[in-house]
Amino acid sequence: MQVHVIRGEMLAACQEMNRTGLNQGTSGNLSVRVDGSMLITPTATPYDQLTPDMMASMRIGDEKGRFTGPRAPSSEWRFHRDIYRARSDVGAIVHAHAPYATALSMLRKPLPAAHYMIAAFNTHEIICTDYAPYGTADLSALVVARLGEAHGVLLGSHGMIAVGETLERALWRAHELETIVRQYMLACQMGEPVILSKEEIEALIPRFAAYGVTA
Repeated sequence: MQVHVIRGEMLAACQEMNRTGLNQGTSGNLSVRVDGSMLITPTATPYDQLTPDMMASMRIGDEKGRFTGPRAPSSEWRFHRDIYRARSDVGAIVHAHAPYATALSMLRKPLPAAHYMIAAFNTHEIICTDYAPYGTADLSALVVARLGEAHGVLLGSHGMIAVGETLERALWRAHELETIVRQYMLACQMGEPVILSKEEIEALIPRFAAYGVTA
């Protein structure tokens, strides 16, 4: 896919995140792997002012955070870079301060398998990391360790990350994660949610390899 097309898709994804309430203002960010580099949204730029040419390009192997582009990359570029380094299957990353997922992260609680859709994340539990300041190497190390082979993770007192083979699948998972957290929190208000077993979820995980969007 040509780079200018990817840039346009990133802009559309950012606009969708704000339109649907998954993100607000200048919080959150997303990136796409392009060969040995990544394109990532710029820092402190409202999505309604964003244009495709503002996406910063960074080499995944670069240790110093050097970039090309008219604006500096998101302050969270470290965990984007480090996830790509750790996970060759990841082609795109979405980070958002989604209301319900962020609320659960403030409680420092994981999301258990109260709904079978958690199998879309290649895990029976979405883990919540400890807290570390945004943009730091400490936060990046926590994210990579707690994400593991899953496709989503909560960031303590911060927000959420969803990953995917493509930007479309990463964004789909971000919406799914926020939805499951909202459903779980609603269920908790009414009683004690029944948690599906690890074995029940593991039996479903292979079926999600081709589930949902496929582009």
